[in-house]
Amino acid sequence: MQKLFLFISLALLVVSCKQTNTSENAALTGPVEIKYAKGFTIETFETHKIITLTNPWPGADVSFRYLLKFEDGPIKAENQTDAVLKVPVNDLVVTSTTHIPSLEMLGQAESLIGFPNLDYISSETTRSLIAEGKIKELGKNEDLNTEVLIDMDPEVVVTFAVEGSNKTVANIKKMGIPVLYNSDWTETHPLGKAEWIKFFGALFNKQEEANRIFSEIERDYIEAKTLAANSATSPTVLSGAMYKDIWYLPQGDSWAAQFIEDAHGTYLWKDSEGTGSLSLNLESVLEKGQQAQFWIGPGQFTSQSQMEAAHTVYTEFDAFKNKEVYSFTNKKGATGGVLYYELAPNRPDLVLKDIIKILHPDVLPEHELYFFSQLEE
Repeated sequence: MQKLFLFISLALLVVSCKQTNTSENAALTGPVEIKYAKGFTIETFETHKIITLTNPWPGADVSFRYLLKFEDGPIKAENQTDAVLKVPVNDLVVTSTTHIPSLEMLGQAESLIGFPNLDYISSETTRSLIAEGKIKELGKNEDLNTEVLIDMDPEVVVTFAVEGSNKTVANIKKMGIPVLYNSDWTETHPLGKAEWIKFFGALFNKQEEANRIFSEIERDYIEAKTLAANSATSPTVLSGAMYKDIWYLPQGDSWAAQFIEDAHGTYLWKDSEGTGSLSLNLESVLEKGQQAQFWIGPGQFTSQSQMEAAHTVYTEFDAFKNKEVYSFTNKKGATGGVLYYELAPNRPDLVLKDIIKILHPDVLPEHELYFFSQLEE
């Protein structure tokens, strides 16, 4: 009788667990909230998720659908998608340093087993894994070492594309390895780039954790922006530098310009249309920007003496004379990778706080510059 009672109790427990899991899946079905990013959507079903890339690269006239299934076995929707994989993913290859912070924030750094040009990686956490031999070198992004990739046999490769034709991607697909595009770099709103952590949250079945991490970043960003908006002044800002006699600086709708606006600064080219770079002659920049109060992002220069040696005209700008030139290029990883390129898209809250600290030092008195530094002579 006791054995019968135990059997019935276990049976009821199993049924109860199944009912609970079913109800939880049902509660989690539907679209994942994407508030700022324009390049992807995530839809959750009881047996799988669908990630849709709506803007895989600038000007793209195609979209991609990826099916992430929770269990083995066929799903009808597989035939209408561009890649199918089972989640959570245990190991993967990524090809952009901007992907690495998402892996680390989700506690999945050790899932990374391969990357092209390891020297570009700045993160101390991931560099320690490289030193231990846990992440293999894959050559160049546009020409991955497919022999090494075959031996590694990753569950998925996450890459990016500047345009549609990519022979490397085609070759990887022929090996039977799913390839997913990640177009975080096409986003123009600072929080839009950061929201791509939800893309990786879907791969690791950590959607709620990804949502929570992003919400914290969003909250800190908005709080800092609100504080800056109460400042009495909106200092003028110059950006960029010359390359072969052409001055390149951010267009008015760009990621970089948005930071300056949200920091309550006046970017002198804010009215220019576009999300990329302006290509201007020196005379026009000197005329408009000579009296700018701050110079943020002077190309790859790491000191004012280096700037002066490159072109004496830089010394004619007020921001240069007043030593109000700030760059992110001085903070690098152990092998020379620039920290800003890797982490800034994922932590726009820190970028914004840096720029607020530069333009309005009293607004965030406790904040110390994280990415930027004032150029020394």
